[in-house]
Amino acid sequence: MAIKSPPPQEQEQQPGVEREMEPTPDFRPRYPGVDKVKERVVLISGGDSGIGRAVSLAMAREGARVAFIYLDEDADAQDTLELLKEEGSEGLAIKGDIASQTFCQQAVEQTMAKFGRIDILVNNAAEQHIRRSFEEIEADDLARTFGSNVFGYFHLTRAALPHLGEGACIINTTSITAYKGHPLLIDYSATRGAIVALTRSLSQALLERGIRVNAVAPGPIWTPLIPASFDESKVSQHGESSPMGRVGQPNEVAPCYVFLASEEASYMTGQVLHPNGGSVING
Repeated sequence: MAIKSPPPQEQEQQPGVEREMEPTPDFRPRYPGVDKVKERVVLISGGDSGIGRAVSLAMAREGARVAFIYLDEDADAQDTLELLKEEGSEGLAIKGDIASQTFCQQAVEQTMAKFGRIDILVNNAAEQHIRRSFEEIEADDLARTFGSNVFGYFHLTRAALPHLGEGACIINTTSITAYKGHPLLIDYSATRGAIVALTRSLSQALLERGIRVNAVAPGPIWTPLIPASFDESKVSQHGESSPMGRVGQPNEVAPCYVFLASEEASYMTGQVLHPNGGSVING
């Protein structure tokens, strides 16, 4: 259900809890599945809520089995497992911090132990922290944001790569802020720009191995990260600046990931899709 903007609300801790959001984001796929990724195994970070949950369910509806990583939102993770069952899929929830290289290796090992293969890697988990000026960004803030949003992508990709064969794919979540910037999210925007460059470089490096690497750059989407990042006033205006004049829903973004994971995107690598409400991005 499309809404122009959410009602005022805040959450105290990132990455936020979907159960506490009002209204609940639209995460269910909008169309019947046609087995676009049948019998494939997806590993997705941040797959318990927001865009990640919508991607998990969309992949499941198209026939995939799904392992997802989450930080500490146990209730959201359990909800997602139940939703995966409703889609007729088998799910695996893995709790931990992707900023840890050791954990990323363990997450891949758990996925392999459960499903025996990984065909699609979705690097999606991220965090962002509002800072009113550039000078407010401390070294610890920078390390934390880059730890989750850049190093986490590197760690998980490096751990999964030995298990990705020809025909596998990697899909990274970046952001419209990589292209337009954001005065209150300077370090976050920098991490999203790094992911665009990572996507383009890794796509070239893995061409000979038959592994495609693409990305998705969402605009303003109604996810737990929003009330966990902004104050009530900003939350109530989220999405209004987009050309469509409204916030997007997770299930309006998830089809991009399914497309990039499917054979329909077999001639695409190193590319970025832009579900952002109408902003024209050159790059």
